[in-house]
Amino acid sequence: MGATTSPSAVERSAIRKVSIRLVPFVALMFFINYLDRTAVSFAEPNGMGHDLALTAAQFGFASGVFFIGYIILEVPSNMALHRFGARRWLARIMVTWGIVSLLFTWVQNSEQLYALRFLLGVAEAGFFPGAILFLSQWVPTRHRTKVLALFYLAQPLTTVIGAPFAGWLIGHHGLFGLEGWRVMFLFVSIPAIVIGVIAWFYLIDRPADAKWLTPAEKDWLTTELAAENSTKTGNKESHGREALKEAFRSGRVWVLAMVYFGFIYGLYALAFFLPTIIAGFQDSFGTSFSVMDKALITAIPYLPAAVVLFFWSRHATRNGTRTWHVAGPAVVGGISIPIALYMGSPAATIAVITVTACSIFAALPVFWSIPSRFLTGAAAAAGIALINTMGNIAGFAAGYVTGWLKDFSGSYTLSMFVVGGFMLLSALLMVILSRRRPADPSNPADQPLLEVH
Repeated sequence: MGATTSPSAVERSAIRKVSIRLVPFVALMFFINYLDRTAVSFAEPNGMGHDLALTAAQFGFASGVFFIGYIILEVPSNMALHRFGARRWLARIMVTWGIVSLLFTWVQNSEQLYALRFLLGVAEAGFFPGAILFLSQWVPTRHRTKVLALFYLAQPLTTVIGAPFAGWLIGHHGLFGLEGWRVMFLFVSIPAIVIGVIAWFYLIDRPADAKWLTPAEKDWLTTELAAENSTKTGNKESHGREALKEAFRSGRVWVLAMVYFGFIYGLYALAFFLPTIIAGFQDSFGTSFSVMDKALITAIPYLPAAVVLFFWSRHATRNGTRTWHVAGPAVVGGISIPIALYMGSPAATIAVITVTACSIFAALPVFWSIPSRFLTGAAAAAGIALINTMGNIAGFAAGYVTGWLKDFSGSYTLSMFVVGGFMLLSALLMVILSRRRPADPSNPADQPLLEVH
């Protein structure tokens, strides 16, 4: 997709209002979502691992089993969101996962930890693809990368802000008679319940119902989105089983799902094990860190990642999305992550990991602008959920395989080579997809998704 012409005043004002009214709130929901699902990574090296007698493989399984529950219900959840509306469904998801997350405060053994992580995945199922679908239904394709980038900023910023916050909470050992890591679980769970209730009243399902848009802005958004949708599905929107068949039969959807698998494998390998790797610096390099020191070091790679995400996505929006906007970061991340473990100091290791984090986060919002270019309605709900399901499989695999390989080999070196391999595979698949020739050149829905440059 090439660069676009200058937008009209109505277009600019409509996109600006959506960016101000909706995107920050949905990003806040995502911030809380990512903090709750990764809180276990802060708890493990700061008391939970010792108190529950967890091995690396057991912690890896506990990290990853979350995604099994998510996988089982993800596609049905997104289809329900399409049927009942994002306002009701996203609010329901938040309140449910907040309640489950709260129960981690009183977990007593590894079996209870496994059960609660599984239930957390069941409760959260559909949130992320539902949020992507919701935002995609508010802005035309040419603005989607920008909007998704603003939304995606919440993920790296969760660690930038959440890691020190988690460290601060863990430091309150003894509050209410609880260990520090239990105090953390208690206080990171409550916001999900509160914001979930607010979301029920704040979110709006479609532009036509937004009182904060002028009639001209409503008409422009509705007309633009309807015109785009008609070209994607040949003026016929599929429903129910037909929508599922359309998504599951699409070769593009499956290739994009595998591309996403590689990125998410890398993302969660870092998210779940970076705090543990940092704790290991004390043995590897003879250093000593407090709980807050480790939290701040964990946050370091994610602040530059947020900056790179913003400017990379802005470049894609202004100049048109190219293959290298996704494939390039995959190559850089795939090469850098195993190199990190060969550095001779904590500072050098974190510097290289920062490059990996920047690579992953640069590509993700650009990637998510692609599926909605050829899917709409219920088919988009099913397709986006299917792609994210592969990401959840990667999340499970990253947690379990990384921990198992660490126990097997005695270090994280082999695990990080596996991460790098999956990211390089994502780059290769992205290039192959971009070179696919349209089967029907006259069909707009069958045109190449990206320009090859």
